[in-house]
Amino acid sequence: MPTSGTGICSRAKARAVQRGFSLLELLVVVAIIGILAGAVVLALGSLGNDREIKDEIDRLRSVVDLLHEESLMQSRDYGIMFTSTGYRFYVYDYQGLTWAESREDRLLQQHTLRPQLTVALVLDGREVALEPDFESQDVENPEPQVMLLASGEVTPFVLEVSREGNPGRFELTAELNGDLAVAEEDFDSP
Repeated sequence: MPTSGTGICSRAKARAVQRGFSLLELLVVVAIIGILAGAVVLALGSLGNDREIKDEIDRLRSVVDLLHEESLMQSRDYGIMFTSTGYRFYVYDYQGLTWAESREDRLLQQHTLRPQLTVALVLDGREVALEPDFESQDVENPEPQVMLLASGEVTPFVLEVSREGNPGRFELTAELNGDLAVAEEDFDSP
């Protein structure tokens, strides 16, 4: 076994020099990181360009769908009042002949949108002028813009949820029979 003048084996010295990463190993690691980053970008792009808007429209769709079924099963009429920053649910009180807020059901309590998100409501092809918030509404005699009736009928509407300063929006469309559809509009493709 050859040794150097210092008494160290030349093979051991050669092994000590080779303990770093080779160029090929570094290229493989960089390629794996690039593939993972690309997968994340594609996954985010498939959810739409604004997850907060999508979450809000999905929440509202779920609640409206549930209330539509509840109205049929319990023979109860529900109403939804919208502002440009949120919405509130009502139950029709046949004894008092008024719309009453449901205090005991957490699902039906007032919902305020996340900051910078706004709502636009279209009924019969015309945009409805919405109050900025519920403090400026007449809460003594509320009149919901959308009704879910015990007969199974729903006020046909298109609800647009968007972010201020961004043309992209999600639309929730309701048909007279209660069918709901969500569409993504005006987002740039990734």
